[in-house]
Amino acid sequence: MQQATDTNETKKPLRMEADNVFQFNCSPGVTCFTRCCQDVTIVLTPYDVLRLKNSLGISSDEFLDKYTLILSKENRLIPMVVLKMNEDNKRCPFVTDNGCSVYEDRPWPCRMFPLDMNDDGTFRLITDASLCKGLNENEKLRISEWLIGQGVPIYDEINTLFSEVTNPLRAQDLDIDNPKIHQMIFMSLYNLDKFRDFIFKSTFLDRFELDKIKLEKLKRSDLELLKFAFDWTKFGIFGQKTLQIKPEAMPKPDKNA
Repeated sequence: MQQATDTNETKKPLRMEADNVFQFNCSPGVTCFTRCCQDVTIVLTPYDVLRLKNSLGISSDEFLDKYTLILSKENRLIPMVVLKMNEDNKRCPFVTDNGCSVYEDRPWPCRMFPLDMNDDGTFRLITDASLCKGLNENEKLRISEWLIGQGVPIYDEINTLFSEVTNPLRAQDLDIDNPKIHQMIFMSLYNLDKFRDFIFKSTFLDRFELDKIKLEKLKRSDLELLKFAFDWTKFGIFGQKTLQIKPEAMPKPDKNA
């Protein structure tokens, strides 16, 4: 077991492996409790939105409208979805004096705090003991065990699937200026209620092969629906063979060609 130690010489964030140990505890007894939930930018992934809207018992539409800011950027097919802070005090809308009211379904960045992951898979502290008094607490934690306790693995699993969509978009210069395509991609990834209606209430099932077991999963499970949305996006944007078109829906060859 390795103990993480800082090196003042480099003045760079310490890189820690999953086997490293760090010192941290967050609880109501810590003087800065919930201060880290104020005036921060929390980018939400599709899985974050799924968990939060289900935790609140509201529709995707209502959650996106009430609790998020959708930041579009030129030449970016998928906009950035950011959690909207309260206007009066810049606090997260789900934080109370007693802590997080959606703790079991809190977003990935909240689960990771005070750590973040580097591009090479190592970890670093994103704050220090002058701001986060929890780093002065005596509890020592092995990073790998702490991540499991925070429920991070399922988030990492689904976000890895999401990256199979976002990474190629960053690598390719896709010239897609049709607003309907932008709307369709956003709906399938972030508005699962509408995406489910699209599958079951449009001509979608007349065009694509889906077995009965798959259909039942898509009806009942938002997680299965989100995974399917990733496949649908890869099919529609990158032409990957993630879906099968029904023979009768295939374009007929032009006899005059």
